[in-house]
Amino acid sequence: MSIELLTALFFGSLLVFIVLGLPLAYVLGGVSIIFLYFTWGFDSFYLVASKMWDSMNSFTLVAIPLFVFMAMILERSGVATRLYHMMHLWWGGVRGGLAIGTVWICALMGAMVGVSGAAVVTMGTIALPAMLERGYDKQMALGAINAGGGFAVLLPPSILMILYSLITGVSVGKMFVGGILPGILLVVLVSLYIVIRCLLQPELGPALPKEERGGWPERLRALRSVILPILVVLMVLGSIMAGIATPTESAAIGVRGAIISGLVYRTLNWGVIREAAIRTVRLTAMVMWILFAAHAFSAAYAAMGAQSLISSLMEYIPGGPWGTIIFIQIVLIFLGMVLDPLGIMLITLPVFVPIITELGFDPLWFGILFIINMEIGYMTPPFGFNLFYLKGVAPPGVTMGDIYRSVIPYTAVIIVGLALVMIFPGIATWLPNKLL
Repeated sequence: MSIELLTALFFGSLLVFIVLGLPLAYVLGGVSIIFLYFTWGFDSFYLVASKMWDSMNSFTLVAIPLFVFMAMILERSGVATRLYHMMHLWWGGVRGGLAIGTVWICALMGAMVGVSGAAVVTMGTIALPAMLERGYDKQMALGAINAGGGFAVLLPPSILMILYSLITGVSVGKMFVGGILPGILLVVLVSLYIVIRCLLQPELGPALPKEERGGWPERLRALRSVILPILVVLMVLGSIMAGIATPTESAAIGVRGAIISGLVYRTLNWGVIREAAIRTVRLTAMVMWILFAAHAFSAAYAAMGAQSLISSLMEYIPGGPWGTIIFIQIVLIFLGMVLDPLGIMLITLPVFVPIITELGFDPLWFGILFIINMEIGYMTPPFGFNLFYLKGVAPPGVTMGDIYRSVIPYTAVIIVGLALVMIFPGIATWLPNKLL
């Protein structure tokens, strides 16, 4: 059987079973094992088991349950409510200020927990009703929360970055630090969009009346709510950048910071710890099964020799190496509209990363581009996770159509940021190369 027909059958089978709604880990693992058996025979199973054993011996994997546990604790510590109150007082007097503040709170929460859904659900519950009650345009408010929630996968700590590192071999610490400047760039670009749009169309984001803005004493007291979140971020990132701890050790430091936050805010009890631990086990188990399936997929893909086929196809893309890079970004954006980010990562990275390396591009830089594309995937219709998170907590008057329409301008802004990181690779590579 030709490599072309094998490739079509392999990827076609994956897509069919994924569309049927079967669990991603079982689809990837099951289809890969079947193809491996008919390609290499029974001995191929030893190869998969060997790769899984190597993964289980990876110290980096310990970071995943630690970061997830940190996110679960922080989610219940009341940090978001206090941050929103502070933002309400400081930004409320600016046109579009509540939307801008919401974006920055989502970014700060993302830097604390690394989970997109946490920021979207929390701000959808707290900030969305407040903005709608004060006359904000529905799509402006929805889009700000949707876009802001996506920053959690780009700003460290990010579970997707850890998985990218495990699959490609790029340093987790460099990925974490490499996401800082692109993350800040995207937050600033989205904020500028809101400012400019509200200057041109003031009715989209009216300033709050003076009586709601609070006095200076109240504003200064509200700043205390920022101290603990910033300390948690500094404990995680600062320990990595200062060389005090590895990314895995910094995850343990972050858990300590989350527990301290819970104690300070008096939200920590055995019930919270128990629930956080159970959810951590569930999420970690899911990630582990997907990672095992990824190894089976990689082995099957290499066994069929399909990588040489993809490499030869890439030669027909016009524009040379940069044409290939642009083509890959377009493919990732379209995949993000219909597939889970973890699935995209496991299906595409074994194909794209060797090609990127062969063309002479930095895998670290490509990793940041990849994560930005996954961020876009979280917020774009029809199957972006953030869309459904937001619908689940939105007031009854908000339709799925409203949410779909709200993401269009914000997606365009983030694509502009993606282009800037492509044109100026130093945005992603300068800081990690300087510090690490």
